[in-house]
Amino acid sequence: MLKATEAAVVARVSLRDVNRVIDERILPETLVSVENGRFVLGAACTLIAFYFESAKRLTSEERLFAIRSAEPRLRRWNRAATEAMLKADWTVRHDFLTIDLLPFFERSVARLERLDAAREVVTISDDIMGGTPVISGTRVPVHDVAAALAAGVPAKEILEDYPSLTEDRLELAALYAEANPLRGRPKPLIARLPEGARILSDHRVPRRRAG
Repeated sequence: MLKATEAAVVARVSLRDVNRVIDERILPETLVSVENGRFVLGAACTLIAFYFESAKRLTSEERLFAIRSAEPRLRRWNRAATEAMLKADWTVRHDFLTIDLLPFFERSVARLERLDAAREVVTISDDIMGGTPVISGTRVPVHDVAAALAAGVPAKEILEDYPSLTEDRLELAALYAEANPLRGRPKPLIARLPEGARILSDHRVPRRRAG
């Protein structure tokens, strides 16, 4: 099962969309869990992506029919069955309409594999930066990398500062951070100093109240 934020990343939709398909019961109850948080079966991301991507071409009734038709197969999904399922017929027929869900399943499987790889590239240990998620083998926080990339810092510049990393590991770190966002207000990350400047000391001074 995936957390709602992870399902949003795999399906390439917003977290709000994931919550919507759960709240409005667009996804069958067999594919979700709302106990101790919100979770979605990994393969069900196929149906989330399909529901929103096909909204301009299919009616709500047609989309829901396709989802109900595919539910039994996806409910039985597991990693070991993926290869066989990729070779299966994913065609759904509704009156005179034919819907092929295979492209959505293929993309979801590929994104799940990337999410698995992202988890592998991240280390979380109380002995390393107090449990902050870092790129394995380094002390580089994954959310710092994600924030830098989101701010437009070129991957090439980040790699120059951290030569032990690779562009693929940067992408995986950003994917992990997107699937596991930090709570609270984000702080400036991997901020660059003006050219020629350097840090002489780094400590916080309490601000005194006036009066």
